[in-house]
Amino acid sequence: MKIHAEALLFDNDGTLVSSLDSVTRCWTRWAKEYGITAEDFARVELHGRPAAEIVADLLPAEAVPAALGRIEQLEVEDVAQGVVALPGTLELLASIPVDRWAVVTSATRRLGEARLGEAGIRSKHLVSADDITRGKPDPEPFLLAAARLGADPARCVVFEDAPAGLAAGRAAGMTTVALTTTHRADELVADVVVKDLSAVSALVTDGGVEITTAE
Repeated sequence: MKIHAEALLFDNDGTLVSSLDSVTRCWTRWAKEYGITAEDFARVELHGRPAAEIVADLLPAEAVPAALGRIEQLEVEDVAQGVVALPGTLELLASIPVDRWAVVTSATRRLGEARLGEAGIRSKHLVSADDITRGKPDPEPFLLAAARLGADPARCVVFEDAPAGLAAGRAAGMTTVALTTTHRADELVADVVVKDLSAVSALVTDGGVEITTAE
């Protein structure tokens, strides 16, 4: 399948990089420190949402600032323990001009940059949790990224592994490509579903980028 786009917008964790083991380690430790049970976690949507929203769902308002700082610190310190680029990531990004793509992450800027750097990814354009007031599944993060790139949202392609991120892309009026790196295909609603970015190639054109998917 071929998709013509002005800009490409990539989620980070689970899309560009693998950080699931790190996330599990850090949130498990954090939960023990704050007395959060498995049942507490079960009632909260975790993947693809900003930590600030997750923490606010689990703790009283007065405890949120300190708890949020703690989980960020744990995750930043854990970056070197196994955050790596997923298959196809480095090759695809290297084939696209830097002003035609952005990273749109639910992580803070500090954590997002740490994970990208550990995986060897340099992004000129990064939208993080620090830049927005409403996280995924709200379309705000992707719309902000499109605006920064000067691209028409209707001609942007979102690459995501999480239902919340795909919902945000759809709400922004963008074409969505789902990766089955963290969820089964039947859990993902998207225009195209691929295993990872190794199934995607890009050709730069006068009007933007032509994306070809192998699945």
